[in-house]
Amino acid sequence: MDLHILDHRLRVISISKNGLVNFTHPLIKLIFLRNRTRCKFFSLTETPENYTVVLDEEGFKELQPSEHLKVESSIWLPLNVASNGNASSSSQAVGVTKIAKSVIAPLAQQHVSVFMLSTYQTDFILVKEKDLSVVISTLEEEFNIYKEVGGESVPMHCQDVPNGLQKNGKEAIQPTVHPVVIPKNQFCVMSLDPDTLPSIATTLIDVLFYSNSPKEDAANQGLDCIKFFSFSLIDGYISLVMDTEAQRQFPADLLFTSSSGELWRMVRIGGQPLGFDECGIVAQISQPLADSDISAYYISTFSFDHALVPEEDIVSVTDMLQHQRKDPAAS
Repeated sequence: MDLHILDHRLRVISISKNGLVNFTHPLIKLIFLRNRTRCKFFSLTETPENYTVVLDEEGFKELQPSEHLKVESSIWLPLNVASNGNASSSSQAVGVTKIAKSVIAPLAQQHVSVFMLSTYQTDFILVKEKDLSVVISTLEEEFNIYKEVGGESVPMHCQDVPNGLQKNGKEAIQPTVHPVVIPKNQFCVMSLDPDTLPSIATTLIDVLFYSNSPKEDAANQGLDCIKFFSFSLIDGYISLVMDTEAQRQFPADLLFTSSSGELWRMVRIGGQPLGFDECGIVAQISQPLADSDISAYYISTFSFDHALVPEEDIVSVTDMLQHQRKDPAAS
C-alpha cells in the first residue's frame, strides 16, 4: 500500500461559540470564495463546546488573533493511505477501520499522537511535523511512503528526514480509557458538487452561524442529542457530516451520500477535554471496531473525539465499549 504525506502544513484552532461573530467574514470567504483565497485545506466542525477549524497556512493567515481563538502550537501534516486499486484487506469496512491495524495502532505504540479527520472521500491522519521521522521509520516496512511536492509524489525514507532512522524508544504506556457518550441523533455523511455550493449557501450559513438559539443549547445539555456539524473543503472536494434534522434543511437533490444511504450513530470520546499529546485515543476505539469489521468515520476536534458507526451496529459497539471500560487490559 502507499502512504502519502500531502503537501499541506496545517494548524488546528478553536473558536469560542460567543466569538464566532468575529470570524464570520473570513470563514465565509474560506468556504464560498475559493478564487479569493489560496487555502486548499479547510475544515470547520461545530460541537457543543466550540468550533474546531483545521486549515493550511494560507487559510490561517485569514484569521486575526483574538481572545476567542485558541491555536494548538504544532504544525500538523496530513497523511493519506492509497491501496493501489486493491482493497487494503478482504474487509468491506470503510473509514478509519481500514487503517486501524496498519497505521493507527503502530503509531500509538511509538507514542505518536494523531488527529483524525474522516471525510466522505477519505481519511486524513494528521501527525505533528516534529514526529515525521518517527512516523516514517514506524510505517515504512508496511507502506511505500511518498511526499507530495508541487504535485509530484517523491519517495520518502527515514534517512531523508532530519533525525531520521529513529523510533521514539519510549515504553508505550497503557492509555487512559476515556468515557464515551452515545447521543441519540442519527447522522449522514454526505458530499456535494462544488459547483452547486452557491445553491446551498444561505442554508449552510444559517446552519453554521445562526442555529445557536439558547433553547437549543439548553436542550443539548443532557446530550440526548448533540450539536455536531462538520464541513470540509479539501483540494476541491466537499464533505459534510450532519444529523438528520440539519439534513432536512438542505435541498435533497443536491447532497449525495453512498448508494446505501446509510445512517450513522456517534460515539463521543472524552469526559474532560483530551488535549493533543496523549497517544492511543483513536486506537482504543478503532482497534475493537477493526477486530469486528465495523466501519467507522472518525473526527477529532479541539476538545473531544467523535467516531461514527453504522446505526445497525450501535448496540454491539456499545456493548464492546462497555466491556472495554470494565476490563481495560482486554482492549
